[in-house]
Amino acid sequence: MATILRSIATANPELRRSQEYAAGFMKRVEGLSDGLKSRIDALYERSAIDFRYSCVNDYGREPEAFEFFPRNWALDPPPSTADRNKLYRESAVPLAEAAARQALESAGLEATDVTHVVAVSCTGFFAPGIDIELVKRLGLRPDTQRAMIGFMGCYAAFNGLRVADAFCRTDPAARVLLVAVELCTLHFRVSDSLEHAVINSLFSDGAAAAVLESRQPDEAEGELAYVASRAMLDDDSMDYMTWDIGDHGFDMGLSSRVPGVLARNLPPFVDALLTEAGLDRSAIDFWAIHPGGRAIVDKAAEVLGLSDDAIHDSTEVLRLHGNMSSPTILFVLKRFLDRHGAMRRAGQSGYSAGFATAFGPGLTLEGCVFKQL
Repeated sequence: MATILRSIATANPELRRSQEYAAGFMKRVEGLSDGLKSRIDALYERSAIDFRYSCVNDYGREPEAFEFFPRNWALDPPPSTADRNKLYRESAVPLAEAAARQALESAGLEATDVTHVVAVSCTGFFAPGIDIELVKRLGLRPDTQRAMIGFMGCYAAFNGLRVADAFCRTDPAARVLLVAVELCTLHFRVSDSLEHAVINSLFSDGAAAAVLESRQPDEAEGELAYVASRAMLDDDSMDYMTWDIGDHGFDMGLSSRVPGVLARNLPPFVDALLTEAGLDRSAIDFWAIHPGGRAIVDKAAEVLGLSDDAIHDSTEVLRLHGNMSSPTILFVLKRFLDRHGAMRRAGQSGYSAGFATAFGPGLTLEGCVFKQL
């Protein structure tokens, strides 16, 4: 059996603001030094992000209308982790549902066709969780098998794809709904730190859903199949990217050394995975690089010898949405999947093979290969 990527759909919260607006908001926050505030405009401009989304409507208001933050520009006292998790539950579920409904519709499936649900998130927790909420809200069968992947960060969608592939390979009737949802902006924190200023400039909120199904290869000619995956943990960078639960939200650590670690590890990682798939770099006609930041995408392109055109979809997702953590790679893959479908409908051959990769705490590299059947 082959694991076919049938559809991908995406969703964002209603609040959309320009990066310029976000920089202006940050400069009005009290408690930041003049030195740090003087760097915000340049920092936000260098991000290569034009727009970001948030479930926190206060980012589009004046303090007298704040509902999540206290009504002052010091944002003090900061919302507790419980406050943030409450808004996570209220916002993540409908966002995940919206993406899931679109993905099922695009795949031409009814809710009762779904056999498995894989839910991915690291920006909040509750039980019964998003997986059960999706079963209830979408009207899935009560015997739908479920898996929850949590607290793995930006690369977690790859673990979701790997679990979906395992379901498809062991069950010839499998129709898997994979949903990733992150509300990163819930965890904004006031800190007079350049590291936190960089983090606050990058992250955004979003959800993505994919439908994968088990098919006989001769019945899926022209479809993109998930054919190989690989993970790699760097030996000496455990502290370079972290995600901890604190009293006032989740606290991220992000080292400027991350691009260097990726530069060292990415080429051999890519070549090992392609060898496993029976391919080499020349066979790949689409590259989906997780846009964790412009510096990361540029470094990946440099060490892999990729052109600006090859990384265009990654940089466009970054420009239009920011870094949404785990759903982000699905936003990138959707652009290729939609284009592949359009080319096939126009009588063209479409993409023959593609490589996708993301990076996260560990430092961990995850990747997978898609191939046209």
